[in-house]
Amino acid sequence: MLKDHNITKTQYKEIIFEKRPCEDKNNKPVDGLYNSWIIINNPKQYNSYTTEAVKEIILAFREASNDRSVVAVVFTAVGDKAFCTGGNTKEYAEYYAGNPQEYKQYMRLFNDMVSSILMCDKPVINRVNGMRIGGGQEIGMACDFSVAQDLARFGQAGPKHGSAPDGGSTDFLPLFVGIEQAFYSCTVCDPWSAHEALRFGLLTQIVPSVKVDGNFISNPMVYTDKWINEKGEIIYGTSKQGDDKNKAKEILESGEVDLSLLDKAIEELCTKLMYLMPNCLSKTINSIRKKKLEHWDKNKESNREWLALNMMTEGRAGFRAFNEGPKNNREVDFIQLRKMLSDGHPWDNELLNKILPKQNNE
Repeated sequence: MLKDHNITKTQYKEIIFEKRPCEDKNNKPVDGLYNSWIIINNPKQYNSYTTEAVKEIILAFREASNDRSVVAVVFTAVGDKAFCTGGNTKEYAEYYAGNPQEYKQYMRLFNDMVSSILMCDKPVINRVNGMRIGGGQEIGMACDFSVAQDLARFGQAGPKHGSAPDGGSTDFLPLFVGIEQAFYSCTVCDPWSAHEALRFGLLTQIVPSVKVDGNFISNPMVYTDKWINEKGEIIYGTSKQGDDKNKAKEILESGEVDLSLLDKAIEELCTKLMYLMPNCLSKTINSIRKKKLEHWDKNKESNREWLALNMMTEGRAGFRAFNEGPKNNREVDFIQLRKMLSDGHPWDNELLNKILPKQNNE
């Protein structure tokens, strides 16, 4: 009788947890071998994770890791708009903002979620079905492989919305893209296209996801070939401006999003992993993961402490601005904030009222 090493039996409500049969080299199901699919299920909020979802993701990775019949884990989300945009900003703004002691407990769970990915006994593939932003970027980088549809965008949001990308990006991103690109992404927060992310070394593979007249085409908003702009500069992986950009939008709007090529690429990678010695595969992956863990384990607790205290100041303001502001303005008044702080103004309700965005009718 085999022992059950799971901590608890889980009824998943915030995520979907599935076991799907592995496919052999002839695309035939393999009896008795599976891939575990862990699927974030919050498409209305761009698959942001709530506190309850974080708990379930931790338990799902533990369950997949312990399952003797599982070959690989696929971490993804519902829909084609977003893999994950990070923590649920509504929950942040309405519960955690101004409550550092509570956010500290939440960040314990978040840290455990990242660690559960990094310590999974099975290889983990991030199926990037849409944008991977903020905390979504961080849990995606904790995975071993990332295969993306080419409409996906990648980046951070922290300094724009009252946080620092200390849930993994400041640890992992320099390992993927180098320190210069990491500095720019983590601070300025301009997103990368999937083509840029692939070129920078962030992804394993990208596949087309737009179908026009029944045929797959590359993302028309992105040009992978080099071209010369009006200033004579060489540009790579950036959408053109003017008429070309408008034509690209028209092409995009005339098509439909189809993720079948993404699913095919995921299955092909899972199949390749199945045809390897399991213990040799596990040791190889864990040896490479050490590069991430070296930084993650060194910084995660001090980062948790700082992120909790930050919920009394910039975090409190930034998440409230995103949650309460009008659709076209979800950021604080940065200039007003800097002026008030330069005058020595304390972080109080008067400062918050001055810098939070106003509704359109105010």
